[in-house]
Amino acid sequence: MAENGASAKRTSSDPGDVSAPPEGVPCWVDAQLSDVEAGKRFYGGLFGWTFREFDEDTAEDTAEGAEGGTVWAWLDGAPVAALARKTDGRMPTVWSVYFHTPDAAALAERIRAAGGQVVTPPHPVGGLGTTALAADPEGAVFALWQPARHPGFGRRHEPGTFAWVELYTRDTEAANAFYGDLFRDALFGPDAAPDFGRAPVLDVFPAEMPPHFLVHFRVEDCEAALGTVARLGGRVRVPPFETSYGRVAVVSDGQGASFALLQR
Repeated sequence: MAENGASAKRTSSDPGDVSAPPEGVPCWVDAQLSDVEAGKRFYGGLFGWTFREFDEDTAEDTAEGAEGGTVWAWLDGAPVAALARKTDGRMPTVWSVYFHTPDAAALAERIRAAGGQVVTPPHPVGGLGTTALAADPEGAVFALWQPARHPGFGRRHEPGTFAWVELYTRDTEAANAFYGDLFRDALFGPDAAPDFGRAPVLDVFPAEMPPHFLVHFRVEDCEAALGTVARLGGRVRVPPFETSYGRVAVVSDGQGASFALLQR
């Protein structure tokens, strides 16, 4: 979770709070980029995002943010994602998904016990919340978010916002068991609406592609969005294909961060 962002209404992370989503619901995404300014031009042009930076000392935000820093993307008055500057050039250029949890420390222990790995232990991010970075037994990396001042997406399921995340894995049965144990209510409960699927890597990608999460953003017209991606310097990685949740194309921005476009 980026440490800079626009202020948001405080929400309870108490597991008994009926306003909080079930543990395991995707609640935020961010991209780790070498050049945040280039990222702002690309994603602003593709999705119509505007960008702000949050000063934790003054609790004020600005329209553009400091050049090269970490910014939050806004759409129609609500935060929808973040672009973070990589602090180490060896880090991958990727989009990451954050799963909601009322207790990041307890979930981290359950991940270890289930055969996963805690890459970065739970730690606070200013007054916004607590985050951690983890990997499942096949090495697919994801993040945890225990909210304080920042609850997560201000908008989702609309054009230009998060719509879905798909785990591409080598063993869907093992993935269903691992995540089903961690996030049972979110995935299989009576009110489940997980925005989170699992599929074999070979369904879409070559055999050498490692297991990974692919963040999907909703678009109104997939073909038109692909034209915009190309015009802005991005690449089409996988041409449009049909899924049970919509028409999907896999693309990357000009810095190589891959994501999917989803037309429903």
